[in-house]
Amino acid sequence: MSASPQASRAVWLKNLHQWHWISSALCLLGMFLFSITGITLNHASQIEAKPSVVRRQGTAPAALTAELRRFAEAHDGDKAPLPPAAELWLRDTWSLKAGGRAAEWSVDEVYLPLPKAGGDAWVRIGLEDGAAEFENTDRGWISWLNDVHKGRNTGAAWNWFIDIFAGACLVFCVTGLLILKFHAANRPFTWPMVGLGVLIPFVIALLFIH
Repeated sequence: MSASPQASRAVWLKNLHQWHWISSALCLLGMFLFSITGITLNHASQIEAKPSVVRRQGTAPAALTAELRRFAEAHDGDKAPLPPAAELWLRDTWSLKAGGRAAEWSVDEVYLPLPKAGGDAWVRIGLEDGAAEFENTDRGWISWLNDVHKGRNTGAAWNWFIDIFAGACLVFCVTGLLILKFHAANRPFTWPMVGLGVLIPFVIALLFIH
């Protein structure tokens, strides 16, 4: 004997509610973060940032400079990671982790960009005398949160999180819409409110975005 339509509806509704609350739980912190940073991004020009810049200078050992010079002669104009000895020296000298990032090589110098969320950094090593410079710019926690929102210089793990979070949000929205459909018969304002939620941003985009 087949299940009654009412029983089938109850099963569907129970499953939808379960997926809806699971996806909402997974999205909770991410939604809070992305909502707050959506506001800060929208008013970025009105939020004053005071970058903090730290500069350091040093001299690479003669043996390392000679190794870098030989490497540069073979990679002039290329982008390639620093040799392991150079990465070790940067870690010991300025606690920097180059992490295999590509450096820009020329016969005169090697330049290593170190972009990061909420700031920037770079290292330059002269290949004639080994003179090294390090500069680190920190634009503050609001800039950091904005870059996290955009996935700018945040690494592969955070980019994966954004994709998974977006998928969870889709599940949350779709299950919410289907739950609305199940309850719409007893809630006459359901579809007018849904239509209004679609119409308002559409009209604003059509009339006021240039």
